[in-house]
Amino acid sequence: MSTSEGHSTGTYGLTDAQYDEAISQTLRRIETQVDRWLEDDVADIDAARSGGMVTLVLPDRSQLIVNAQPPLHELWLAAKRGGFHFRLAADGRWLDTRSGEEFFSMLSSCASEQTRLTLNF
Repeated sequence: MSTSEGHSTGTYGLTDAQYDEAISQTLRRIETQVDRWLEDDVADIDAARSGGMVTLVLPDRSQLIVNAQPPLHELWLAAKRGGFHFRLAADGRWLDTRSGEEFFSMLSSCASEQTRLTLNF
């Protein structure tokens, strides 16, 4: 895809260290929220982390997979609704490379659809 195609996300050049830190913070935020839901008996979601990937197993056994893509400096989300690629914008938000939707908004929406609960990351 050339730079003139697709949605501009306002991404900027990151060093590998900056990317690694942003991914680490993002995955920690997901795990922390899932732990909070478990403690508060909101949703029974199992979060399993392996390196740069977090797999969320939802009550109906469906999954959401969040995966770091270091060579591309991207964050990927796989959900029932499809697969999505995000790049970090200068303002610190991960934005979908096609729609421009913010990562945590989309993750919340996908999790809510798949659990039939209102979940906000």
